[in-house]
Amino acid sequence: MIELVRMRRRDLRRVMAIEQVVFPEPWSHGVFVSELSLRRGRAYRVARVGKETVGYVGLMFVEEEAHVTTVAVAPEHQRRGIGTQIMLGAVRIAQEAGARSVSLEVAVGNERAQALYRRFGFVPVGVRKGYYQLTGEDALVMWAYDVDSAAYRERLERIEAEEAARA
Repeated sequence: MIELVRMRRRDLRRVMAIEQVVFPEPWSHGVFVSELSLRRGRAYRVARVGKETVGYVGLMFVEEEAHVTTVAVAPEHQRRGIGTQIMLGAVRIAQEAGARSVSLEVAVGNERAQALYRRFGFVPVGVRKGYYQLTGEDALVMWAYDVDSAAYRERLERIEAEEAARA
């Protein structure tokens, strides 16, 4: 079971270590510091198992929309349901902030992440050509709509029940 807690500057050493191995174009320490300094319109959380930081997520809010700015799980902790737990938390944070929809970009070649996002009702709506400058890879733009609806809350409850049964 993971715990999602507010990301603090002191978490950045571990966050940066994960960032460096997960992404071909990692964010800089300065980008994280800048994002954490924004008191409004942002939510950053680290995922912990015990005292160990195993992943993180960032959200940006604009009116009734939430955008996942970053999400990662340390490679040695992948395929254990942590990404699912992080996304459950992220969507709940978006709902609490009044979001009606959530968007994100994902590398077109990252099929595992796309499958996770589809489980949460994200659908592809477009492609950003050459979005990842270093690799030249395109990004798939995905949206989950009506996250404030009863039907979506039921979807989250089903995902939670499935995860509890796996544990």
